[in-house]
Amino acid sequence: MTSMTGYSYEEISSEKAIVSVEIKSVNSRFLDLFINLPPFLNSLESYYRKKISEKVVRGKIDVYIRVKELESDMEIAADTNAAKAYLDAIKKVAEATGYPSDIPLSMIISQPGVLNTNKTYDAEKYKELIEPVFAKALDVFCQDRLREGENMKKDLAEKLSKLEECALFFKEWQPKIEECFKQQITIKFNELLGEHVDQNRIMTETAAMLVKYTINEEIVRLHSHIEAMKLELKNNSAPGKKLDFICQEMNREINTIGSKNQFAEVGAMVIQAKDSLENIREQAKNVE
Repeated sequence: MTSMTGYSYEEISSEKAIVSVEIKSVNSRFLDLFINLPPFLNSLESYYRKKISEKVVRGKIDVYIRVKELESDMEIAADTNAAKAYLDAIKKVAEATGYPSDIPLSMIISQPGVLNTNKTYDAEKYKELIEPVFAKALDVFCQDRLREGENMKKDLAEKLSKLEECALFFKEWQPKIEECFKQQITIKFNELLGEHVDQNRIMTETAAMLVKYTINEEIVRLHSHIEAMKLELKNNSAPGKKLDFICQEMNREINTIGSKNQFAEVGAMVIQAKDSLENIREQAKNVE
């Protein structure tokens, strides 16, 4: 089992550049992947997106890849014709306005087009620099999510065990519920008819009450859902969506038991079952 929350940061310095990769994630219903690269490396985004998608199923994941160059291979070209043209034009303006003609070089070279920079970016070269940092960051990130996921798995198993205790209580109480209905009906008939009570009539009325208030089917389905969740926790490496669905089904059965209930003891256990289920649902939201 894997958590949807995780974090990693790796950085490597070389003679050419400092490369850093930061990966962090939070909960999300689907895989929501954001990759932030230097603009000149945008062509590599699909590559890193595929790498992460191969190891991550769900979660909102932010990836920041930074490259700080220590050696520049930038080429600078001077347009001397443009420089002369600027100089001549500035001199004419100076003469026309009566300003001194002593023009600093900085004014000339700061004009557009006098100095032109040319830098080519070899994406594959940068990819080679980034690759070991990215691979390590992704591995640490996945390990962090896996470690947290194992803790969550233990916690979910404990919470599920508490819910199972509630389900067992309902199962044990089912015969008592039937007996309580029979006793209540018998007492009412005795009050009305005295010793002339028809046992068949009592059984008929008891059966009618059980049709309306029995919780046997809900108990059976609740146990079935508990077993299904156990299997998901055991066999499914990314059970998040299935757990959410099973929780919905469990909630339906517990609510029905609560609506049919006529006894304080069962009502108290319904409250405890709802509390246990809510704890499971909250934790399941963090599961991939």
